[in-house]
Amino acid sequence: MRPVGITVLWLLMALSPLSVARAQSTNPKHEFRGAWIATISNLDWPVSPFHPTSEQKTQLTAMMDGLADAGINAVFFQIRSESDAMYASAIEPWSRHLTGTQGRAPDPLYDPLEYAIELAHERGMELHAWFNPFRAEANVAAYPIHPTHVMREHPEWILVINGDLVILNPGLPEVRDYVVDVIIDVVRRYDIDGVHFDDYFYPEPPDEIGTEDQLTFDQHGGGFSSIADWRRDNIDRFVRQTAEAVAAQNPDLKFGISPFGIWRSGVPEGIVGLSSVDVIYGDARNWLDEGWVDYLVPQLYWPFGGKQDFGTLAPWWVSVSNGRHIYPGLAAYRVDPATTDTVLFGPQEIPDQIRFGREIDGIQGNVLFRAANLTRFNGVSDFLRNDLYATLALTPVMSHRDVFSIPGAPDNLTAASRTDGSVDLRWDPSIFGLALARRFGVYRIRTATEPDPRAVTNDPANLLAVTYGPEYTDRPENHEDPYYYMVTGISANSMESDESNFAIVDATSLASERVNAIPYRFTSVAPNPMNAAVEIRFELDAPSLMEIRVYDVLGRARALLVDGDLFAAGSHVLRWDGVDISGRRMGSGTYFLVLSDGTRRITRGITIVR
Repeated sequence: MRPVGITVLWLLMALSPLSVARAQSTNPKHEFRGAWIATISNLDWPVSPFHPTSEQKTQLTAMMDGLADAGINAVFFQIRSESDAMYASAIEPWSRHLTGTQGRAPDPLYDPLEYAIELAHERGMELHAWFNPFRAEANVAAYPIHPTHVMREHPEWILVINGDLVILNPGLPEVRDYVVDVIIDVVRRYDIDGVHFDDYFYPEPPDEIGTEDQLTFDQHGGGFSSIADWRRDNIDRFVRQTAEAVAAQNPDLKFGISPFGIWRSGVPEGIVGLSSVDVIYGDARNWLDEGWVDYLVPQLYWPFGGKQDFGTLAPWWVSVSNGRHIYPGLAAYRVDPATTDTVLFGPQEIPDQIRFGREIDGIQGNVLFRAANLTRFNGVSDFLRNDLYATLALTPVMSHRDVFSIPGAPDNLTAASRTDGSVDLRWDPSIFGLALARRFGVYRIRTATEPDPRAVTNDPANLLAVTYGPEYTDRPENHEDPYYYMVTGISANSMESDESNFAIVDATSLASERVNAIPYRFTSVAPNPMNAAVEIRFELDAPSLMEIRVYDVLGRARALLVDGDLFAAGSHVLRWDGVDISGRRMGSGTYFLVLSDGTRRITRGITIVR
C-alpha cells in the first residue's frame, strides 16, 4: 500500500540550486506539454459518477491545479466517449460516466466542459475537446441506453462487433455527417482551443471488425477492389470532412489526432506490432500528406529498445510529418503499478524520452497519458516541475498556419502592491496589430537596473504566467532590488507581440511573509551520489515537529531517519549510512528524501552507488 499524502520527487540526481538553474536555462520557451483527461470509466475524472456536483467540481479543480503545477500547458478533455456528452448537448444524451445513468443531467445542473475550459484558461492552459468518433456502446447490454441515444434513434447506423462492442458504421455517409455535426455543435458553442480524436476508428483486437460491414461495402464500395481500401477511404473522408468543417467554423482552432504508434508493422525496419493502417484503417501518413491535421500524437507507449523501440519510432513519425507537428504520446501510466499490467517503466524512461524528443527537429512537445498519473503518487509531476518543465512554455508556433498575424503590444500595464505582499497587474489588450491576442505572456525579472525588454522575453526563466485575460496577481519575494514586469500578446498560433511598457515594483516595500511559503528546506545533500554515507543539511524558519523518510521509485517507505522529532529554528545536520528500516544496506538506485511537518513536504532525490 502506498503512503498517503506523500509526493515523491522523481529525480536521477539531487536538484541543487545550480542544477535547477541549469535545467531552467536549457528548457525551451515553446513546447507542447499536454495531458489527456480520460472520463470513460472514470479513469481520471470524475472519480465516481455518483459524487455530487460540488465534489466533482472540487476534483476537477484539484486535477487542473496539479497539471498546471507540473508544467502542463494543454489538456485533452474527453467529452464524448460512447456517442454521449460530457457537456450540455441537444444532440446526444448526458454521459453515464458523469451521473451513473445515461441521459441523466447532473443535479445541481452544471456543464463539465464549460467548467473545464474555465479552469484550464484560468491556469493558462489550452483545452482541446477530445472526441471518440464512432464508439456507441463499450459493453453490450451493460447499462441502459437512453431513448435519445443514436443507437435508439438510428439503429440502421450501428454495427455490433463480436457481440461485445457497438460502433457507428463509418462506411455510411450519414454517420460521418452526424459525427461532424456533433463536433461543430461544440465548436460553435464553447471556447475551446482545439478538436482532438483518439485512435478509435474501426475497432482494434480483440474486437477487430470482420464481415459486419459487408452489406455496407456492397452498397457503397463501388470503385474499390478491396474492403480494406474502402474502409481506409471512409476514415480519410471523415478526417478531411472534420478538418474542413472545423476550419470553416473557426480557423484559429487546432485539429489533431492520436493514432496508434505503429503505422504499419515493419515500418520502419525492425518495428513489429499491430498495423494501424491495416487493422484500425487509420492512415495517419495520408492525413499528414494531405495536410488535414495540424498535429499528430502517435501513441508511443513503449520504452527505448525492443521491437517497438521509441528511439526508432519517434524519428520515423517526424520523417513523414510533412511540416505538421508531432507530439509523441508518452505512457505515464506505465510508471505506476496501479495503472499498468505490463512491465513498469524505470525512473529514467519518461525523462529520457522527453530529452530525446528535444534533440530532434520536428518533435515539438509531448502528451502524457493519463492526467491521474501526473497528479497522484508516482513522482512524475515532481520530476517535470523541478526539471524538464521547471520553466513555463508557450505552445509551439505552427509554421503551416498563419505566422504573419501578430497581436499588437499590450498597453498601459500597471502594477499595484497590496498589504499582503501581492502585486495586481492590469493591462489593456491592443486594438492594433494583425490579430487579437488569444492569451498573454506575463514576464518578471528582478534587477537593480532597467533590463533590455527583448532579452527578458527571450529567456523562458522570466515567463511568470500565461493568462487568457488582461490581469494577473503575483506574490513576489521581498528583495532589495525592484521587480520589472512586462506583458506580451499571444495569438492563437502562439505568435507573440512586442513587449508592453515596464511596470516596476519596489520589492523592499512588499510584505516579508509569503502566503503558503513552506518554512523549511533542504540546504545540502552530499555526497550525491553516495556510497557509504551522506550528510543531509536542512533549515527551519521556526521550531517544528519534523519527519524525514526515504522512499524508492515505487513509493515504498524504505528508511525512517527522523520520526516526529522537535527541531529548533535554524540549520541542522543529519548523517545517514544508507541502511533501511531493518538495518540492511540499501542497494544501488535512485531514492527520495522527504522532509515533512505532517501537512506539507519537500523532496530531494538521492542516488546510491555501491
